[in-house]
Amino acid sequence: MIIIAGLGNPGAKYADNRHNIGFMAVDAIHRRYNFSGWSKKFKGEISEGEIAGEKILLVKPATFMNLSGESVGEVMRFYKVAVGDMIAIHDELDLAEGRARLKIGGGHGGHNGLKSLDAHCGRDYRRLRLGIGHPGSKERVNGHVLGDFAKADREWLEPLLDAIADNAELLVKAQDSQFLNKLALATGAPVDEPARKSPKAPKAPKAPGPAGQSHIRQARNQAPPKLPATGPMAEMLKRMFAKKD
Repeated sequence: MIIIAGLGNPGAKYADNRHNIGFMAVDAIHRRYNFSGWSKKFKGEISEGEIAGEKILLVKPATFMNLSGESVGEVMRFYKVAVGDMIAIHDELDLAEGRARLKIGGGHGGHNGLKSLDAHCGRDYRRLRLGIGHPGSKERVNGHVLGDFAKADREWLEPLLDAIADNAELLVKAQDSQFLNKLALATGAPVDEPARKSPKAPKAPKAPGPAGQSHIRQARNQAPPKLPATGPMAEMLKRMFAKKD
């Protein structure tokens, strides 16, 4: 069994919040496949179904975001699901709107829902991070995540949610690169490539000598250096190279 847990806050008041994009994604998967109706259990809502031959349990914690792990942890223990077989879908401030990333484990990055999952479930679960953009300053973060998606956001949000549902088989099979490519194509978001080292600036080529000449001959063909005509140095050179009678 694989658990797919969407993170969010319960109730109509929060339904369209950016913080609830995890709930929205799980709802989209629920609509696309033949899942059972939602049942209120384990401090949340659960629904059973099948994707790509795997038994799937969708979970939406009703504990509010900061206590998400209490609900998901109970589900994992009851069904004896290993932490590596759990996928959490959540909002990500540090990703531009419409972009998505998948990772296993790592830090919670200040996300209280992930912090709770880490405490109750362990850390080595898969995380589907859905970008909601950053408002630009720390003081505006709370209002941003608990604010509703704007009408203009629907241009990328709806294609993203549809693509998650359409390609859930790739997510379940852990074909992460293909899955993320499908999401990027649906939303028009760029696909990240591995960082590349910037090429070194080419060295300026040496000025070539006359064609067909060795460097020794080129040196011989150079004009002789100018010698001083007056002064102590000139006198010394005259004595050194003076012809003996």
